Amino acid sequence: MNFAEFAASRKSVRGFTKQAVTKETVDAIINAAKWAPSSYNTQTWKIHAVSGDVLDKIREGNTQRTLTGTPYVRDFPYKEDYDGVHKQRQRDVAMQLFDVMGIAREDKEKRMDWMMRGFRQFDAPVSLVLTYDKALEPAGITQFGLGSLAYGIVLAAWDLGLGCVINGQGIMQSDVVHKHAQIPDSEAIMICIALGYPDETFAANEVRSVRADNEEFVTYHGFQS
Repeated sequence: MNFAEFAASRKSVRGFTKQAVTKETVDAIINAAKWAPSSYNTQTWKIHAVSGDVLDKIREGNTQRTLTGTPYVRDFPYKEDYDGVHKQRQRDVAMQLFDVMGIAREDKEKRMDWMMRGFRQFDAPVSLVLTYDKALEPAGITQFGLGSLAYGIVLAAWDLGLGCVINGQGIMQSDVVHKHAQIPDSEAIMICIALGYPDETFAANEVRSVRADNEEFVTYHGFQS
């Protein structure tokens, strides 16, 4: 399989088996992903790999705060609501997921249960929390590097037969993650990645999100043809 085929084969995994992921496997994934590019090779990223009781405490804290209506707390400015074509793409993938999961539009209970899965890190056995030093702010180029690292992680995991989903909900109560993962206040939490072995019986794992045609977002300059 060439890279184009391999990259296209990857998909987000939102349901995981109970099989544990060893520290050695996580380390192998990170070893492969750390070759991601960063500005001037600064490698301005940190990873907190979380599992077991620590991850369970994060799930519990996220769930409790969300159900009691605690406002979201992030470590960096974030646009919560998309507009236009970006909003439509968000809706499209949600419709794909709700369709295969049998979640009707009017079924508030099932929709709430689905939302809470995100705050529980999709019940994955491992969460990789990506952070950077706040001393690097304004951190646009640093955040670019963490994005490169995150893509490396999901590809490296896929290569080893594991699945991932980039999980923004898991860090929406960042102080919960700081507390239980013992992440110092000097670090900003960027994102987390739920990681584990895919549950082939979980319907949402069948979903493959759609990508726009190049013509929608690429402009060529100076090419002869």
